[in-house]
Amino acid sequence: MSKQNNNALFLGPKSENHKFFKEMLNSLMDEHIFWRRDFHPDDKSSISHNEQRSEDFCATEDNIQEALYDLSNKLKTSSMPWFSTRYLGHMNSDILLPAVLGYMAGILYNPNNCAYEGAPATTGMELEVGIQLGIMLGYEPDKTWGHIASGGTVANYEGLWYARNLKSIPLAIKDVAPDMLDGLDEWLLLNLSVERVLELVEQVKTDGLLDSVLKRSVRSIGVNTEKIGKLLVPQSRHYSWDKSVDIFGLGCDNLVPIQVKDDYRMDISCLKSAIDDLVDKKIPILGVVSVVGTTEEGAVDEVHKIVELRKEYEKKGINFYYHIDAAYGGYARTVFLDENSTFIDYDKLIERLNKDNFIDGKVKWPSRNVYEAFKAMPDADSITIDCHKMGYIPYPAGALVVKDKRILDILTYKAAYVEGENDPMLLGPYIMEGSKAGAAAASVWVTHRTVPLNITGYGKIIACSIEAADYFYKCIKEIQPFEAANGRKYTATALTSPDFNVVVFAFNEVGNTDLEKMNELNERIYNRCSYVSGPVYQKKFITSKTILTDHEYGDVPGSFVSKFEIPETEWFRVKKVYVLRACIMSPFLANNTTFKEYWSRFIQIMKDIVGE
Repeated sequence: MSKQNNNALFLGPKSENHKFFKEMLNSLMDEHIFWRRDFHPDDKSSISHNEQRSEDFCATEDNIQEALYDLSNKLKTSSMPWFSTRYLGHMNSDILLPAVLGYMAGILYNPNNCAYEGAPATTGMELEVGIQLGIMLGYEPDKTWGHIASGGTVANYEGLWYARNLKSIPLAIKDVAPDMLDGLDEWLLLNLSVERVLELVEQVKTDGLLDSVLKRSVRSIGVNTEKIGKLLVPQSRHYSWDKSVDIFGLGCDNLVPIQVKDDYRMDISCLKSAIDDLVDKKIPILGVVSVVGTTEEGAVDEVHKIVELRKEYEKKGINFYYHIDAAYGGYARTVFLDENSTFIDYDKLIERLNKDNFIDGKVKWPSRNVYEAFKAMPDADSITIDCHKMGYIPYPAGALVVKDKRILDILTYKAAYVEGENDPMLLGPYIMEGSKAGAAAASVWVTHRTVPLNITGYGKIIACSIEAADYFYKCIKEIQPFEAANGRKYTATALTSPDFNVVVFAFNEVGNTDLEKMNELNERIYNRCSYVSGPVYQKKFITSKTILTDHEYGDVPGSFVSKFEIPETEWFRVKKVYVLRACIMSPFLANNTTFKEYWSRFIQIMKDIVGE
């Protein structure tokens, strides 16, 4: 395959590639028009030329035109300019040209991927994309399964759905076929490995007992939280996990937050202590969730250490489901894969990233910890990954991928009017959603055809964002106290060295020891760089914010506050710190010369704002 030019893949911050985009869009629209005309061409036209010239017909077209112009005006006035290099906010950026064109082409056919008969073309695409994502995440292609969801939230729900139902299967089998599990008491049944449970599911399916087992599982008899157990999650989790335990009847009290360290990765020693405590109390562990790319800090949990820990407990007869929430960071695994989807050795990866100019040699990424975390991802039982984040795909396009497709047997629901019993192209029975846009699958499918899921494709795009984030972090870290227009001096610092492409930072007046006053300053900066103070179209820079509180993180944020020489007592008094957050996804900021000019403008604007 020829070398990839990242700039040719996007419409561009100034619509530089508009000519190609319009040509392809017109061509795709023509294809659809011809498709309608050519479907049984002998059929008579339903709309006559005379009717098209009638007064009410023309008036209706005028109404449509007027409404669309009003829509365009509202969109231009109030929409977020994700495409601009001046946007340093949420997990959004310019989206890939093939993704946009694929979605727009797909939507004209209005496919519904709930059932194969409603979308023969795009259902096949979605299942193909699921396998592609599975291979990218390190799963075996003949065993993995995945699908497109509306987003990471639904994908996380499905991960918990799988874990919850699976946990109840051994007890259900014991009820239906006690001889299969002779000699195993309830505690042992609740601690069977995922692999062993799936083997049992396969066996009862072969014996014709699966329906009877499912009728004795949690999906039929409801949740007994004492037998389902606790779900262990890092403090840095997405709030969808809190919602999920509510929705699935587990209760928020059965969600156990695990302390994070100063780098905002889950503390593995705290995870071990929590597991030991539950085992001592004979409380089963439903599952463990880790995050690859936290939504607030971009942190990458030490997946490899969690995998090692799980193996240690497996030797002791303690097992649990393991899910990775890689909604944000999942696509970054492409940086580590060669053209054969093989995970590249660490030294060779660093050499190639630098030699092929994917990442500037001065950027020390990935760290060994981050590398090992991505390498260990295939040991998870399921993974959430959002194509509409680092996949640069239009919304909605999240995804859930499972390691072993045999797990689908514990979930299946069939509706005779939409599904055939032996239909190989099933989606609806195994997922939470019903009707779902096939256009999203078309968008992801055509993009994966264009941008390889390895270091030469997506890896090349994502490496740009990592390089820019590293430069942004260093600029923040090295900033010297500066005098603003009000005659006062200010400084800034970053929360932590980025594991990925998120930089969290804050400003403070030199000499200020009042945390509330510092919070007010950063809130004022955010207000000036967001929709809060007026239309974002007029903003010179746009950013996002978050508030790190003791409720979410304990006293970990206190170490960040101390970097501003604010006394520890202030943290214990206020218990929250207001910070600015930049997800630097744009592929157009990697060039150091460009970014140095960009940074100078950015810091000057910050000086203007803090000095008001």
